[in-house]
Amino acid sequence: MSEILRMNNTNVVITRSVAVVLGISLVLMLWACVSVIDRIPAPQTAKALQSKKIVGVTTTEGDWISFDIEPTAVVKVREGAEDTIVIQATVDEAPYEIELSDVHRIWVTRQKLSEGGKTAIVTIGVLVALAFILDVFDEDDEPDNTTSCPFIYSWNGSKFVMDAEPYGGATTRGLERDDYSELENLVEEDGYYRLLVRNELEETQYTDLLELMVVDHPAGYRVITDEWGKFHTISDTMAPLTARDHMGNDLLHWVVEKDRKIWEALPIADAGGNVRTEIVLTFPKPRDATQAKLVANLTTGSWGAAMVKEMLELHGRDLDAWYAQVDSTPVAPGLIRAWNLREELYALQVHVEEPTGWKLAGVLPGGGPFAAEDRVVPLDISRVTGEEVRIRIRPPVGFWALNWFAMDYSEDAELSVQIVAIETAKDDLGHDVREQLVATDGVYHKMPRVGNEVSVRIPVPTPGADSERTIFLHSRGYYRLHLNGEGEPNLALLKEIEEVPDRAARFAVQRFQESQARVVAAATKH
Repeated sequence: MSEILRMNNTNVVITRSVAVVLGISLVLMLWACVSVIDRIPAPQTAKALQSKKIVGVTTTEGDWISFDIEPTAVVKVREGAEDTIVIQATVDEAPYEIELSDVHRIWVTRQKLSEGGKTAIVTIGVLVALAFILDVFDEDDEPDNTTSCPFIYSWNGSKFVMDAEPYGGATTRGLERDDYSELENLVEEDGYYRLLVRNELEETQYTDLLELMVVDHPAGYRVITDEWGKFHTISDTMAPLTARDHMGNDLLHWVVEKDRKIWEALPIADAGGNVRTEIVLTFPKPRDATQAKLVANLTTGSWGAAMVKEMLELHGRDLDAWYAQVDSTPVAPGLIRAWNLREELYALQVHVEEPTGWKLAGVLPGGGPFAAEDRVVPLDISRVTGEEVRIRIRPPVGFWALNWFAMDYSEDAELSVQIVAIETAKDDLGHDVREQLVATDGVYHKMPRVGNEVSVRIPVPTPGADSERTIFLHSRGYYRLHLNGEGEPNLALLKEIEEVPDRAARFAVQRFQESQARVVAAATKH
């Protein structure tokens, strides 16, 4: 997640970034050629995976396989086949085995002790082809080459469960932003909601505001925000009829439900040199409908997250000066949005087909790579003819993870929204930090180290007249990656990224190829 600004004399160029990654279609056909794991000695790969708590896999065919908790899954080299790695587990109490070459994404649960020994748990999906490149299987069990934001854990009654990654893309103070995250796991206990805010990556995090927006609404409705934090109700979603990419591949089973089947294209150009995948989704349209709400669950890809660091490092020793200019430039937000809308690395354009062609109808924002959010894009479909609505997106390869798309034609229902402030907030040293988090006032709570955390307690407000409740975290802040800022700035490449469409995506493809080569060379040395 990031935003990148280059300043050259009187020219100002800003580039926004965020984080996540996926693979299918042509990528799946080329998998054996591109997966780093396939080119690392099998015993080394198996050893790296053995200590991980694998809770399931998504196959290359798009099936989600959930493993039984006990016994835990085992990764090993198959007897008599020295180059074949298998994962052995139980599924519904029956033995199950799958070759690693047939796995698209491994789902790993990580547990940490926090707040007096209570368990904090996060389950992440690791794209197999990127696992070693992103150092996901390092000894410290942290993905060193990705970037993120604070991890927000909700108390679910027995443990803290990761629920949000707020203010993605705000990589310096001038780019700080508000974020609205649904807390799906948060439950009441003794009249309070409890959150845990943690820094788990090499960055310094600055949080200005944390508060809950508690929404009471009629039963049968879901409440989802748009890009700007406006609430919308969803009551009767329709699944897409078709979902195909520009090569004719059927992607419907990847995006028809919100689940652990996630479509993600590796950062590899196709046979024609294209670095974007064009996807068209078709939805049924009621006869008289003029307005609609596109609902999507998606996030930035893992490689996109890694590219934040890569693009910031292009500034070399000028990085601190670049930060200072971004922080003091009032035009930055508008320039960031314009660049990002063109490149679509961290904001994805949504087009609707009208009789005169494709028309820009809205934008889907990216987010942290480990906690995808549902988002709504209100659509004007008054000029769409016929009984179907066709939607087009063009994600650059390696930058987007797509989970679910649906359409809703209902009108927004009336909602009761209560804003609830923090009652107590204590950091990992026991200090009271509440005053730093209760207002948007430029007084930040700073978390400079991995392991810094804040325990938050918020009173449960009186229930409204409606029968169901959805809770959102409203947060505001920014973060700074821990970078050295050394070497000569690459002004020529920064200028190309600014001026040449898709140059940033091609840079990401090039970096992926280079990273593959380095990882394979290092592995085969040993």
